[in-house]
Amino acid sequence: MEEAGLDGLLVIGAAAHNANMTYFTGPSHIGWGVLVRRRESPPVLYCNDMERDEVARSGLRFGKFDLAAYSNEAGNEPRDIKAVGLERILTENNLIGRIQICGQADVAETLDTFHRLETRLPGLKVVSFDGSTSPLLRARATKDQDEVDRIRRMGAVTVEVAGLLADFLSSHEIGSGRLCDRRGEPLTIGEVKRRINLWLVERDAENPEGTIFAVGHDAGVPHSTGVDDQPIPVGVPIVFDLFPCERGGGYFYDFTRTWCLGHVTDEVAQVHGDVLQAYQLALAQTRPGAEARSIQVAVCEAFEAGGHPSVLSSPNTRQGYVHSVGHGLGLDVHEAPFFRLQSEPPAVLQPGHVVTIEPGLYYPERGLGVRLEDTLWIGGDGAQVLAPYPMDLLLPTRRSQRGQASKISRGKKGKPRTVRRAARAG
Repeated sequence: MEEAGLDGLLVIGAAAHNANMTYFTGPSHIGWGVLVRRRESPPVLYCNDMERDEVARSGLRFGKFDLAAYSNEAGNEPRDIKAVGLERILTENNLIGRIQICGQADVAETLDTFHRLETRLPGLKVVSFDGSTSPLLRARATKDQDEVDRIRRMGAVTVEVAGLLADFLSSHEIGSGRLCDRRGEPLTIGEVKRRINLWLVERDAENPEGTIFAVGHDAGVPHSTGVDDQPIPVGVPIVFDLFPCERGGGYFYDFTRTWCLGHVTDEVAQVHGDVLQAYQLALAQTRPGAEARSIQVAVCEAFEAGGHPSVLSSPNTRQGYVHSVGHGLGLDVHEAPFFRLQSEPPAVLQPGHVVTIEPGLYYPERGLGVRLEDTLWIGGDGAQVLAPYPMDLLLPTRRSQRGQASKISRGKKGKPRTVRRAARAG
């Protein structure tokens, strides 16, 4: 805040699924509150008196948001209630000056409230920042050991669920080119997602932003989540992207694998190999002091050398490599630092950053997409994958395990690719 010339900070909204509030409170059952942080003073959290014990458990000082008193003062102007309350909070904390507002609330209501507040408190100035200069987002970008440990625990849950899913898919029979249950009915993407959500809940995690389980053409569109009533075919690439968080809206993990059930075509195997090489290139360059943008450029150049379009030479391409190689991760699934080509100044990786590395290639018209992703912690000596998991492309099925017509893909020199059970985590 001192570097940004701020006198203080206000964070508004609920604690759950409100990253800027959760940064101070931890996962808490606070329905709505106002956290005030004066520079060089400890934060105070104002909320309903009935939630005072939740505030105490968070370790923060409690302040009562006295709605009845504020209503009486507002009189015939109900729109002034929150402005009156915020005025009291700011004056109680001797905070009149340059402040930043963060959190989650209705935009129109919040703008109206602070326009009114600025007229009530001469000298108050609400300051805005973009993501790269916001003091709070800069603070959140580097994680301490406790934060890293919490992300690592979410990683352990994530790869355990990935292993359960791999076993679940592999246990099904093949009928008419797709997975079928014991009754001979097709297994659908929706059923897979319901299983994933159940497994996460059982492990004290949740899935607020959903799961990507995209097949064929949909795998070639990076943010397609898949169609719930679609059966799951064999021999077709599946992009499985799982990004759960701690229960109550805490820290996220982010993880992607690409699988083919039963057999793999040579085309898919080739693309998967190219993506794996790009992942290894990016992993080797992810270290303290590296420019995030430079890693993106290196991956683009590697893909283009292999004959794939990329956003480096074709910014609007819809095939080939169409996104950035990674992003920061924490209380939001996407946060600083970013690896975009357009970032100015470019983000520089630092010890304490937690980032994803996720190169991918996408050819929707060919029914093909491949992405591989891990979450990394950057320490003083380099980067560490927080939850390792095999990157095998082939998932055997009951049919292929019995030796029935399973096609093993071959690499560039015609050598058989090693097939391991991807269901074993770690």
